[in-house]
Amino acid sequence: MSLTDAATLFVRVINNLKKGTINLNSPLEEFVVRTCGKDLAYIDDRKDAKETYGFDFWSNLSEDWLKKQGIGKNLLYSQSQHFPDFLFKVKKQREKYIGGSLLELKDSKGGSIASFNSTIPTKYKSLEEIDVVNGDYLVSRIATIMDGKLALTERYFKFERKCLYFIRTHKESEKVKVSLVDGSFFETVPKEHLFYQMLMNVFREHLEKKKKTISPEELKEAAETFSHINDQTIIAKSQDIQKASVRPRLRIMAEVHPEGNPHGASYPEITEGSFNLILQSSPEVKELEKELSTHVPEIEVFSIFHKRNGEHRVFQFGKGKRLTQFL
Repeated sequence: MSLTDAATLFVRVINNLKKGTINLNSPLEEFVVRTCGKDLAYIDDRKDAKETYGFDFWSNLSEDWLKKQGIGKNLLYSQSQHFPDFLFKVKKQREKYIGGSLLELKDSKGGSIASFNSTIPTKYKSLEEIDVVNGDYLVSRIATIMDGKLALTERYFKFERKCLYFIRTHKESEKVKVSLVDGSFFETVPKEHLFYQMLMNVFREHLEKKKKTISPEELKEAAETFSHINDQTIIAKSQDIQKASVRPRLRIMAEVHPEGNPHGASYPEITEGSFNLILQSSPEVKELEKELSTHVPEIEVFSIFHKRNGEHRVFQFGKGKRLTQFL
């Protein structure tokens, strides 16, 4: 199942909350490293994982062998500052890749979700796309080492991986909310449409600023032209411009609309002092409900209706109880 990584992380975090190993105000990195460290194919901050949490990402691999694979000493225990923060190892089931989810952390002391500064939040991304967005092959290089033989096919790089977002709002407050959220909560318009509509907005604002008017036919033709600009792997590439001594590159950033914030006023069911798993409703998620309820009988399962993207199922730990004992 493509949801295996999300379910595993959710259950293990709850177990660690119960044990007192972590609390709702622990660093989000600690939530992940302490629960799923050995299941990860990439960690962005490998230095912090080792020095702060005692987890050696390279524990079973020699430094000399890694050097031959293109991982020099400077990369072993450093922070790459790349997207994503974490990448799960892939598995194979009947010749089909499963797992391998991407996990990005978003932490905020206020009620809004921190901005996405490197990429647009989406349901799925491939390693091929990640390499272009980052401008190098570091993430895929590390992932192929950790995934070993499973990374030897071309499909490995094109495989669409589920995007998960680990968000916290009102950090260090009794209003704290922590959720593991499916990328579908943020991608309510396909990213291919998002880019060209953004360009159309920019175009219209320029026309307005310069007090220029064009006919509806010309505007329709412009929209048709911009609709071809829809591939982030091209948009994010450095561009060679004739006679230019610099290579400009567009950096895609995004802010979450209030209706796209599961911790916002639009979704009062997500209570303060709770830990949640939020997934778009599907037959696969319905099957997952039975399994999760068996592993964690304390969770409550209910629906919220995204203002722009339909029903999402919420698995909530601490509903009505306020997990103040975990602060």
